[in-house]
Amino acid sequence: MATFSDPQVIVVGSGMNSLMCAALLAVRGKSVLVLERNESLGGCIRTENLFEGYTHDLLSCWYSLFVGSPGYQELEPYLKKQGLEFAQCDYSTGLVQPDGKSIALKRDIAEAAKQLDSIAPGDGLVFRRMADKLFTEDAALTFGLLGQNPYSGGMLKLLFSEWRKRGVDGLLDFAKSGVESFRRWSERELQHDFSRALMAPWVLHTGLGPDEASSALIGKLTFAAVVTGGMPVVKGGSFRIVEAFAKVIEEHGGQLQTGMHVEKIITQGSGKNSRATGVIANGEVFNATESVVCNVTPTQLYGSLLDDVSPQVMQSAKGYRYGRAGMQIHFALSAPPPWCNPELRNVPLVHFTESMEQVCLSVTQANNGYLPDRPTFGIGQPTALDPSRAPDGGWILWIQMQELPRQLKGDAAGEITVPADGRWNETVREAVADRIQQRLELVMPGFTSLIVGRKAISPADLENYNCNLVGGDPYSGTCSPDQFFWLRPFAASGQTKTHQTAVKNLFHIGASTHPGPGLGGGSGYLVAQKLAVKRRT
Repeated sequence: MATFSDPQVIVVGSGMNSLMCAALLAVRGKSVLVLERNESLGGCIRTENLFEGYTHDLLSCWYSLFVGSPGYQELEPYLKKQGLEFAQCDYSTGLVQPDGKSIALKRDIAEAAKQLDSIAPGDGLVFRRMADKLFTEDAALTFGLLGQNPYSGGMLKLLFSEWRKRGVDGLLDFAKSGVESFRRWSERELQHDFSRALMAPWVLHTGLGPDEASSALIGKLTFAAVVTGGMPVVKGGSFRIVEAFAKVIEEHGGQLQTGMHVEKIITQGSGKNSRATGVIANGEVFNATESVVCNVTPTQLYGSLLDDVSPQVMQSAKGYRYGRAGMQIHFALSAPPPWCNPELRNVPLVHFTESMEQVCLSVTQANNGYLPDRPTFGIGQPTALDPSRAPDGGWILWIQMQELPRQLKGDAAGEITVPADGRWNETVREAVADRIQQRLELVMPGFTSLIVGRKAISPADLENYNCNLVGGDPYSGTCSPDQFFWLRPFAASGQTKTHQTAVKNLFHIGASTHPGPGLGGGSGYLVAQKLAVKRRT
């Protein structure tokens, strides 16, 4: 067994992609060392008992991408052996508008389509056809693009196969639909404003807005996937998935160390002959006999961790763009919320907005530095799936906002005074939380009287929790077409293979890399696939 100082692979960071990569390599016989700068493992997976008896997932909470991932399919027996369990229910998602109009969708495409048709006649059929196209006709191409290394032979085979099936015109039609905005698609296909309002917030879950290029494909795919697979949570809190991963890694000879700030990547040679041989963390040298895998942003990787970086790569890294900021608000309640529609109590995640147009307006306000006056937000109810997270009769609300400015210029409502330096502070954070609480009262009359405790987490707080969330961007970089697929994080000389950097044996994973953000562990899986075939020592 390799000693602590000479593992075959060093993984920098311990988020989902890092844990996925390290666990897969460990069970396949590689010696692995995971180095985490924080005092706890998990990256954006963070669970705390904010109030006595209440277990809150502070950042990430929902695992629909993970349970459907190829990495989980391989690791499932190992993780289950460590006691990992997921909780599901018969509902998936829903919408509530300030006037109380709402829908609580079941976790079934056909049933959800019937529900939508009852409120928005004709749009249920549109939704069902849309889902059928995504999961049948376009499934191989869509999921192949997202699930494979874009520079692999498998990708070439996929594109050739789809060309033979569709022809050039068919591929161009797919490409056209792939860059279309959600607003354009929805105004053409959907007949009712309610249906547009139901689906539009899902565009926000990759940092885009409904007016932005490629938001139609992302919004449709995310919404349909949630209705199909639901929104599972980890029983007992998300920290249990981190614990299970850590135990799997350790039982297979791997090691994990917290409180280890990686300062530099050690390289030998120069230019095209440069290769990574280890890292310096807390002033100590750690050697890797095969590879170094970094779950960091491109600005961290090329701005501080590497010394010998070409001017072109450095320019591309500096040009990498981060998106709007996010915010979390956690409520502990003494009883379930008094929803205007009692059925909403069963739904894992309900979005709150007036309309698609309001979502678009809020995005525009945030893009211009203004706090939205009528922000969109997701209302998560993990206790609807896992009652163990609260005392008997208690409830938890997990609120997520995804359309806030990273740098503040003002408040669209003219009610909140922002600091002169444009930075988020406690006063602004709590004022925004008050605004959300007031909006909740519109659909949960008497909600405030049930509050046991409230904790708000601003964009600045998010970055303090995880340095990859630059400026509070929960997706570590905007997912616009110029920073997606082949171009995530960017294209530059020497950066000719996804995840493989210009430095030999140095690999880049995480939300800033293909296939982007989420809890599916996609980049960690793809790099593990590559590294597992290297020579074992």
